[in-house]
Amino acid sequence: MAGCYTQDSALKQPVFNPIEQNGLMKRAIHFDELLSKWEFDPGNLNVRLVKGKDGRDVIQMRIDMGMLQLETTGRPDGAVYEESETYLEHLQHIRLEDAEHKLDENECNEVDREFMQFYHRRICWLRLQYYHRAVMDADHTLRLMDLSSEMSPDEEWGAAHEQYRPFVLFHRTQAHALGELEDHTAEEAIQAINQGLDVIYQFFVKHEAEDHYEDDELVIRLIEMRESLRNEYSVGKTLKEQLAAAVEQEQYELAAKLRDELTRREAN
Repeated sequence: MAGCYTQDSALKQPVFNPIEQNGLMKRAIHFDELLSKWEFDPGNLNVRLVKGKDGRDVIQMRIDMGMLQLETTGRPDGAVYEESETYLEHLQHIRLEDAEHKLDENECNEVDREFMQFYHRRICWLRLQYYHRAVMDADHTLRLMDLSSEMSPDEEWGAAHEQYRPFVLFHRTQAHALGELEDHTAEEAIQAINQGLDVIYQFFVKHEAEDHYEDDELVIRLIEMRESLRNEYSVGKTLKEQLAAAVEQEQYELAAKLRDELTRREAN
């Protein structure tokens, strides 16, 4: 069966040979000293931002059997695809040339690789408290989800990836809220959470699963985060929450005043 691992196929796998060019055995490079100075902690995400040999910033993630190193710009593994820094950009060029193009097996694999790489970097940014960078990487993943869904070879493949959209939105909402808290106010952080919850709710509506929205673990965690911010920073209802309540209660004069105040704040 295609794609299955068998004993025969194992025999055909390339065998590592330490004898390299000109018959010389190349010296193996190991990370013993590096890893011995950075112990793996299974209870935490082990991440740091360091300088590469050429002075560029790179992210390092300690894992139980070694370490991952990620670029901070472009694709996390530093790969480029012809004219593009990421595979998303590469697919966008393909789509412009052929609007009916469907992903083949190799392209599907490359999409999956990019999803995983941006996931790793996204959680690293969150851990390092670079919240705006985490939002950027989440947005990249969401755009890749949109495009790969449109170019999906079949409905099943697209659905298998779409199921992770709430998880990406959860990370994005966390990062957006924490960035707003860091740069502005707790009220704006709460509003960022409300915006994220609205987007997640629309996902549930789209898939006719709105009855499960309130019981979703990610939704519950975001609501807990919102209420924690309210309590810690003594924030009542945000202006947008007050506006929504005024409209619902048909208090149109109050709603007009709140809308004017929102416009004034946004202008400033």
